[in-house]
Parts: sequence; C-alpha cells; structure tokens
Amino acid sequence: MSEPHHAGGSWTLLTGHGHVLVEIARNPEARIRDISPVVGLTERSVQAIVADLEAAGYLTRTRIGRRVVYTVNRDSLFRHTAQEGHRVGPLLDLLGAGGTDTAAPEQDDE
Repeated sequence: MSEPHHAGGSWTLLTGHGHVLVEIARNPEARIRDISPVVGLTERSVQAIVADLEAAGYLTRTRIGRRVVYTVNRDSLFRHTAQEGHRVGPLLDLLGAGGTDTAAPEQDDE
C-alpha cells in the first residue's frame, strides 16, 4: 500500500478503509480479488473493510446473478469530528472516483 522509498517513511494519507472506498467508487463492479492488489491489502482485509463500510452506510451491495455490484453513498458523512458535517462525495470527486449514485457507469450517447 505504501512506497518506502518516498520521503517521510512508509505511511499513507488514507487508511485502508479510505483506499477501498475510493477503489469501489472508481469501479463499482470490482471483485474483492480485484480491489485487493490495487489497495495493497489481503482479500480477507478487504472483505472486512467492505463489511465495515456497508454496516456504516457508506456503500450498498447488490447481487446481480453471481456478481456483486456496489453503490457508494456519496452523502455519507466523515466519521471523525475534525471533518464533522463534511460528506465523502467531494473527496471521491477530488480523487477521481466521483462516479454516480447508481452502480452502473454513465454511458456517453455520442
């Protein structure tokens, strides 16, 4: 998840929960096994984080056949008091994971 050769050590600004939420916002149809290498966590850790995010209302799982599609609730509020009242949607926009409130990506009709 972090690059030790960067100045400042091996920590990253986002937590595992943040990385997983951003990746799901980028790709709502991603499987746990697809998310794991991107965020640098084990599949078991990603499963636990997804369960946490779902329980807290940050995302919803929908089963379509054998696949699971995630919908991120962009109106969810940050949990830390330092960000009290701020929604996660603008952060996802900033990180290029804006997506939409629906699970399916928008199609350009042109």
